[in-house]
Amino acid sequence: MHPWKRCAWLGVLMLASSALATIEDDLRTVLPFGPRVTGSAPNEQARTYFEAQFRALGYTTRREVFTYPRFDDLGSDVGVGAESLAGRALQGSTGGEVTARIVRIPGAGTPEDFKAVNVRGQVAVVQRGQISFVQKANNALAAGAAGLIVVNNEATALQGQLGERVALPALTVPSTADAALRGGQQVTLGVRVRDGEVRGVNVVAFKSGVTRPDILFGGHMDSVALAPGANDNLSGSVAVVDIARRVANTPLAARSYFVLFDGEEDGLRGSRVFVKDNPAVIGSLKAMFNFDMIGVNATPLNVTGEGRLVQLAQQAAQISGSPRQEGGSDQVPFAQAGIPTLFFHRGLDANYHQPGDTLADPRLIRATVDAALKTAEAALLNS
Repeated sequence: MHPWKRCAWLGVLMLASSALATIEDDLRTVLPFGPRVTGSAPNEQARTYFEAQFRALGYTTRREVFTYPRFDDLGSDVGVGAESLAGRALQGSTGGEVTARIVRIPGAGTPEDFKAVNVRGQVAVVQRGQISFVQKANNALAAGAAGLIVVNNEATALQGQLGERVALPALTVPSTADAALRGGQQVTLGVRVRDGEVRGVNVVAFKSGVTRPDILFGGHMDSVALAPGANDNLSGSVAVVDIARRVANTPLAARSYFVLFDGEEDGLRGSRVFVKDNPAVIGSLKAMFNFDMIGVNATPLNVTGEGRLVQLAQQAAQISGSPRQEGGSDQVPFAQAGIPTLFFHRGLDANYHQPGDTLADPRLIRATVDAALKTAEAALLNS
């Protein structure tokens, strides 16, 4: 190992002691913007803030703009007398408002279950489970129902997917709403949706002249509707920016890209676009580190991914890991392109995709950054 390399890396790791306050500033600034849904004003506010952080550190930034179709729930509910029960539209259903009586469907909502009752022109209520949402919806439509309510088996209103267009207003409600949906009672089903194009924007940061990086540090900046997204995934975004801060004046900066992906919650849209549109970068990468949900210790810090990187993380940073590919975050398109990946995460916390996602611990984020830098040192100094 060359002495200059060891000195540079020691400088990177020594900066850790001053990083905590900066992480706190990031969280304190961005979280009040609100849910960072792709295409929203809070999403753009967060992007502008993070761009400014990168530039203040001497990085060049660029935006990658892309569009994709998206189904949005604009606030669906079920009116029961003077009460409004919050619901979530099933993706692929038709918007509309229906006032009719409830018919409770026995069983899972199979064709035979619908034949057991007369639901024509009425609002069908069926329990989640056993068969898919689209089967329940198509069976309700075939039976002549004017609308469909699927009662979730948990105390949340899940935004499920039909997977195809069904000409029926349909939504889910939490299990806690079940008792209010009595057979024969008149309700007003309001499914308010928008189906159209959304504009996503990735932020890419790098030192001027760097076109073929060895490593990419990434995390998604967007969150889901109604969730402030402190842990999912402001924690990961802040980790990426903090790594950029801590290596800004070291040789590692000239070997790295830092990317805040958009549209992850809509199907890894931003990372898929990046992999597709940046063949030179993809061709040069020796590793991609992804950070998602690292601000709450639902489980201890864990890594999954390419076997060699997992082993290096275990040895260099003393964290647990498994050589497998997780399928739900932005490392996936890179792994599919043949890039060794490492996914840093702390498990699904109780407020995952919920309005209560308002907490992220700066100490946990810093510990994750420490582990990532130690692992990157081990991976790149021997490459």
